[in-house]
Amino acid sequence: MIMHKLLKLFIAALIMGSFISCKQNTTTLTTEQAATVKDSVLQLAAITAKDVSTRGPIAWLDHFENSPHFFMANDGFLALPDYKTAESFVKETLMKQLRSINLHWSAIRVEPLTPEFAIMAANYHEDITDNNNKTTVYEGYLTATVQHTANGWKFLNMSWSGKLGR
Repeated sequence: MIMHKLLKLFIAALIMGSFISCKQNTTTLTTEQAATVKDSVLQLAAITAKDVSTRGPIAWLDHFENSPHFFMANDGFLALPDYKTAESFVKETLMKQLRSINLHWSAIRVEPLTPEFAIMAANYHEDITDNNNKTTVYEGYLTATVQHTANGWKFLNMSWSGKLGR
């Protein structure tokens, strides 16, 4: 009988603990914090476009979050499931096949979520020149989650949607 009461108390404590620990995150950003996050993410976008356009595809690796949580989707498919795959693809494929990339963003939107996370969305235009000197234009829309890390702001995940008929 005593064990039965103890078991009931234990279960009640677990349920109460669950309710307490599952409360909503009520953290809100001040106007100043939101502006700081937005400016930082816009700087990430600008430096990423400059780096990729200047140094080629290897520069992407400087702007991806080096973590197992990183991923990239492209036109509805999971293209790069993690950072290690992205690193291998950039080094073993893109660096060997591409001569240059010119990346331009437009109509960039930044939605600050917390001081460490934000959503970035933008139109993109890429002129990609391969080693045969053939240039292909890619345009579309990018959405990404960006994260502030010890190494600055990084892309945690990205989803590229290309325009139809490209």
